[in-house]
Amino acid sequence: MRNTLKLIIGIFILLTLGLAIISTKLIQKYKPQGAEDGKILSSKVEKTEYSPVPAAPVFVDDFDNERTLEEAGSMGKSSNSSWWLNSGGVFNINNGIASTIQGELPVYNPWRIAYSLSNPTDTDSGYHPQNIFRLVTRSRWQNLRQQLYFKIIKDNLSSSPQRNESNGVLLFNRYQNGKNLYYTGVRVDGAVVIKKKINGLYYTVAYEKYFPGDYNKQTNPDLLPKNIWIGLKSEVANDQYGNVDIKVYIDSGKSNNWTLVLQATDSQGKYGGDIISNEGFAGIRTDFMDVEFSDYSIKEINNN
Repeated sequence: MRNTLKLIIGIFILLTLGLAIISTKLIQKYKPQGAEDGKILSSKVEKTEYSPVPAAPVFVDDFDNERTLEEAGSMGKSSNSSWWLNSGGVFNINNGIASTIQGELPVYNPWRIAYSLSNPTDTDSGYHPQNIFRLVTRSRWQNLRQQLYFKIIKDNLSSSPQRNESNGVLLFNRYQNGKNLYYTGVRVDGAVVIKKKINGLYYTVAYEKYFPGDYNKQTNPDLLPKNIWIGLKSEVANDQYGNVDIKVYIDSGKSNNWTLVLQATDSQGKYGGDIISNEGFAGIRTDFMDVEFSDYSIKEINNN
């Protein structure tokens, strides 16, 4: 009896050690980053091992080649020369359409397991790494016009406390790191927003209701249209007085008819202190949703 008990205990210890080793190796290999944005919690600290590429006057990605970009622990480790997937597990590109992960990952998918260990709350036990999708360019831009089209396929109504009205589809502008940048985009409460993040704290520069409806986390959790292409464009540029002018445009239905819906100026001493005047990275953020993208581009502009 004692020998049997010892054998059972020994097997249990070996299984526990084996699972611990496998879990450690998964985290080391896949290194889920979470999202270092002050709203969605992260189990990892964003690394600053940047490896930027020179910026041309225009950058266009039509997502026309079939490829898959996996999340990397730092920009320098990204397998793609144009993009760094900071969070979200996988970015799929196929025949003109790019997308976050769609639906649930299989239970034994390595990203599912890695996120279940590192950030189960925000990713529904790892089944939805796309809940915290963060895609960053590897080229830096100062005065830029950035645009893309997006289509929301479905919402992931996670029980995470970080699923709230501030979630949405947003563009990174002058991204210095995860704690210092400008955000422009649309929120699930139907608003268009311009935000500035300084040392990890958010400051609302401008906010205006655009899509109709009353937001409610439980009964009406996303006022953004589904299965419709929506264009999002932002312009960020220094003016002759040392301020930063920011504009946001919307194009509904992929008509190429852009409407200026929000604009603001950030000046020294406002919204958390210093302006972000230097060049920075660009990119895309989405929260708690499955999304498709097309026709991404950046153009250098002169606002003086």
